[in-house]
Parts: sequence; C-alpha cells; structure tokens
Amino acid sequence: MVQEVDSMSRSIMVGLDGSSESRAAAEWAAHEAKLRGLSVRLVHVWEPVAEPLAQAPLLGTESLKHWSEQIPRGVAEGLRARHPGVDVAALQLAGVPGDVLVDVARDAELVALGSRGLSGIGGFMLGSVGQSVIARTEVPVVLVRSGERAADEHALDTAGAPSAATRFRPVLLGLDTRSPDDTVVAFAFEEAARRDAALRVLHAWTPPPSHVYGLSDRVSMHDELARANAAELTEALRPWRDKYPAVEVIEASRAGNAADQLVSSSRYASLVVVGRRIRRSRFGVHIGPVAHGVLHHAATPVAVVAHG
Repeated sequence: MVQEVDSMSRSIMVGLDGSSESRAAAEWAAHEAKLRGLSVRLVHVWEPVAEPLAQAPLLGTESLKHWSEQIPRGVAEGLRARHPGVDVAALQLAGVPGDVLVDVARDAELVALGSRGLSGIGGFMLGSVGQSVIARTEVPVVLVRSGERAADEHALDTAGAPSAATRFRPVLLGLDTRSPDDTVVAFAFEEAARRDAALRVLHAWTPPPSHVYGLSDRVSMHDELARANAAELTEALRPWRDKYPAVEVIEASRAGNAADQLVSSSRYASLVVVGRRIRRSRFGVHIGPVAHGVLHHAATPVAVVAHG
C-alpha cells in the first residue's frame, strides 16, 4: 500500500498523475520544501473504471489500482534519494481528480501541479484539473512544466547551465498599484527572501482612450503618465522595502498589457507571482485574465496566489 501521511503536517502538496510535468512539479516541490522547512506530500488520484470495464482482467479496478500505486511510490523513492533532508510521503485516493485535490489542498501550505507546454510555444496548457484547483482553492498554487529549469532556479554559470554555485534568478511579481493585495505582495517578498534573490516588481499600465492628440502632445502625455505610474509603484512598495530590507527590489513600470509584459520578463525569473481574486460563483471557474495569460505562456514556474 502507498504510505499515508498525517493531514495536519505542514507540507507542500503535489498533484501527481505520472506525467513528466507532474514529476517536474514534484521535483520543484522538493526544492521549495528544503527552502521552507516543509515536507512534501505526493497525492495521486485514480478514477475507478466503469463497471463493464471493471470486469476485464487487464482493466479491472484492482489491476488499475495496483498499477497506479506504483506512480507515487516510485516518485517518492526518487525524491528521497535526491533530497535526503526532505520528508517525502505519498497518498493515493480514489475519485474525481479536481475535486479530490481541492479537498486535500485545504491542509497544505502550497500546491504544486504539472502543466503541459503548448506544442511549438513557450507556454503552458492549463488542463481542466489544474484550472479547477487554481480556481477553487485559496492555497497558493504553483504550475510547473517539464523540460525547463524548474527544478533549478539558479542563474546560468559560465558554461550556460543552471548551477547551485550561482545566485537564484529574480522572483517576478506582477503588481496592480491601484489595488495591491498584501497577501500576494508578501508571498513574493517571502519567496525572494528564501532564495536570497532580487524581487522584480512589474506594473503594467494602459494609456487612457483620450490619449489621441498630436504627436508632440502624445509624447508629453505619455512621459507624464509614465512618471506618475512609476511614482505610484515606488509608493506602493515603500512599506515593503522597510519590512524586507535585505531583499533587493527592482521596479519596472511599463505601458502595455500586463500579461504580455509578465510573459516577456518571465524568461529571466526563477518564479512568477500573480494574484487571483477569490470569486465564489455557480457559473464556472474564473482565474482572471492576467493569471490566465501568464499561466498559458510564461517560460518559468508560476505561482497563483488567491486573495480577497
């Protein structure tokens, strides 16, 4: 049987389905657990087959359960070997993956999920399970791809490869200065502090529709708006600089679409942090346009932090 874990232990939960993406999420979680002093809990959810198929000897419920038990056990053994200081346990449950993971996530401090890269595009394919978990849990969720530098967030060494001997790449935070949320900002500062990395805070703004004067007027107004937005960002971050004096903060205020700006900057980051407003609706799941755009196209792990 797969090892069960105490649901009250402080842990990072990993939704594991055996794919290379979910294995990358497990590897990322082990690195993060070491930084946080947490354990890793691998959760594998298997869906019992329909009754007609359950009678087939190779597809029956017991055969499927036995095969699926090998997934979390094998991943757990690998993580323990590579990360001897991290407590790793596995749990297998039956049911609908999205529903089960949301339920188990309530006891976790962080959730890590795998997300498939779009063919030919540097981005994620956010499946129904991942979208459901992000939209329905109030625990921060990190989406990780396979085949990227997710497991090692360090800067490149002289040979052009990530190395533990180099500093962590900056954490990237997307911030709306009109309604900055303390939960999201604190999460980003804490992640940067744990990594002893810089925090790059990006604020994207859009010129108003009235910005349609002559060329010289447009340039003058653009410069004025740029200065005002930059000052707004500096003011929003002032108390956080005081609270985290050891964290190097790099401010960037740019005109343009927020999701596009974050995606473009993500290739230089170790982690991208975006917020998601909690919406309790009977009509589907909602994660917000900025989070949605970043999740589908960012080149690095993305943390979605729910806030009120």
